[in-house]
Amino acid sequence: MSIKEYFSSLFKGTYSLIKGMEVTGKELVTKKVTEQYPENRDTLQIPERFRATLQFVYDEEGYHKCTGCRTCERNCPNGTIQITTKMVDLPNGKKKMKLEKYIYDLGSCTFCDLCVLSCPFKAIEFSNDFEQSVFRREALIKQLNYLPEKEKPAPAPVVKPAPAAASAVNTEKASKPAAAATSANAPENKSENKENK
Repeated sequence: MSIKEYFSSLFKGTYSLIKGMEVTGKELVTKKVTEQYPENRDTLQIPERFRATLQFVYDEEGYHKCTGCRTCERNCPNGTIQITTKMVDLPNGKKKMKLEKYIYDLGSCTFCDLCVLSCPFKAIEFSNDFEQSVFRREALIKQLNYLPEKEKPAPAPVVKPAPAAASAVNTEKASKPAAAATSANAPENKSENKENK
């Protein structure tokens, strides 16, 4: 290597180093755009449509709308949802299928939203709570119906009127047409009396 080539390569290396330091120096004084998480957790704005984890939709009284029809389980491409149902006896003697367990595996979910879109009762939705980090994979398997199941109040029995009350009602109905007929005949009797006079 000649002296000319040596100084040429030295100059190119120094120039490259200066250019690199120039980019680094600009970033050093540029305003930061990185989210300072978790320090800004109270002011952090998460988009409403962000899909973080699946959850049940509960009404004001604490009841969920899931009937255990398994539509979401069939439409899930990864088999993330597993539903267990049971048959219960109703007060009227009929049987009804009821949800027992709704298991959701967050670790295998692709957040495709097919389960939410296909649910006929709008019983599930995605929340935007992104803080789902855990140390064990088993902790990502969740039971969505973890709240204590509330028993819906039984429908009030239809009260039939007592026989005595029913006969009294029938007597009143029968007396009303008779009274109406009597009042209708009264003007005719008055007019006949006037003609006789």
